[in-house]
Amino acid sequence: MSERKFAVIGHPIGHTMSPFIHKRLFELASLEGEYTVIDVAPEELPEKINELNKLAGYNITIPNKQEIIPFLDGLDKKAALYGSVNTVKNGSSREGFTTDPDGFLKALAAAGIPFEGNICIIGCGGVARTFVYEAALAGCDITIAVRPEDKEIRDALAAEVREKLGGKEISVCLLSELEESSLCPQLLVNATPVGMYPKTDAMPVSEKVIARSRNVFDAIYNPLETKLIRTAKEFGKTAVGGMAMLVWQAVVSHEIWDGTVYDTEDINKLILDSAKEMEKSFR
Repeated sequence: MSERKFAVIGHPIGHTMSPFIHKRLFELASLEGEYTVIDVAPEELPEKINELNKLAGYNITIPNKQEIIPFLDGLDKKAALYGSVNTVKNGSSREGFTTDPDGFLKALAAAGIPFEGNICIIGCGGVARTFVYEAALAGCDITIAVRPEDKEIRDALAAEVREKLGGKEISVCLLSELEESSLCPQLLVNATPVGMYPKTDAMPVSEKVIARSRNVFDAIYNPLETKLIRTAKEFGKTAVGGMAMLVWQAVVSHEIWDGTVYDTEDINKLILDSAKEMEKSFR
């Protein structure tokens, strides 16, 4: 097995920041590492698995995060909880991990945002699921706010987390109700695509809700600063965007593969450089 070959797999996978970010992380650690992109549809996994097993490790994106599990020898605790894998380490066995949760937590920590108290999560899709689980595990008081058409998905997510985590209470509401409520979140989290490029002049909530929130996290990473983030900063809030989570979850992959420790200032610079690269390559 080649010890220094890595890749990201997904389908389709034409636009990905992974090679840029991971190559820089190898450079920062003064380690050799070839990092490539491999397009793998779920139905192709059985015929591709021998090729993947020859890598030292690899990352996984949509739609293979669940489909890869039967081909692995084991999962870490978080990957088993989520039923999802985005990082594999090959060696004497093939182990699956999910780095998205720790990427989120490290992005908050690097920005000095405490993960405690009232957490309001806007949205109920895949990334929202990560935030709800992590907030529940941290003992936060959780509110999930969605559009009327997403009520059933929201309620199913809340029920799933309650069941898996021993009846953790989760409040739910509509975005319209959030506007009129007295809730003052310690952290407001946007887990929707509202404000993403090219529709960058939109926000998922009003300035009224932002003003009541102490800190803001936006999962969107294109642009680096959404209107939500800019508005929060204008109100004097601490706010961080999704590019930080994207880079920090890649950092966690390198911790798994090589035990690498990185300087926060170096990672903050990589976050900015990644945003510039994204604008240059994908717009």
